[in-house]
Amino acid sequence: QVQLVESGGGLVQAGGSLTLSCAASGLTFGSYAMGWFRQAPGKEREFVAAISWSGGSVHYPDSVQGRFTISRDNAKNTVYLQMNSLKPEDTAVYYCAAEVAIIGGNDPRDYAYWGQGTQVTVSS
Repeated sequence: QVQLVESGGGLVQAGGSLTLSCAASGLTFGSYAMGWFRQAPGKEREFVAAISWSGGSVHYPDSVQGRFTISRDNAKNTVYLQMNSLKPEDTAVYYCAAEVAIIGGNDPRDYAYWGQGTQVTVSS
C-alpha cells in the first residue's frame, strides 16, 4: 500500500528555516509528480509547491516564491521542502501528496495519495 510519511516539522522563530522531508513507499516514485500543501486551522488546504516526476519542473504560489524550494531524490523515494525566511503566517500542518502526472498541479483534488502531515509553527 502507498505510504507518504512527512518529517521535519517543528517550532521555529520568524526568519528561521526548516526542511521537511516526505518518504514514499508502495509506489513507483519516479512516475509521480509530488506536491506540498498546507492547512492552517479554519482555513482551506493551500498549495505550497509542486515538482515534476523528473524534478525538472517546479512551481510555487506567490506567497512562498523565493522563500521555499521543493526538490526530490528519486533514488531515495523522497521529496523535500526547504523553507527559508519563515513567517508566522506560514504556520500550518504541511502535507505531501503524490499525483499520477508528469507535472504536479495546484489543486489538491488532483492528488491521489497524501501523507499524515507535519506541524510547522513559526513564532513572532
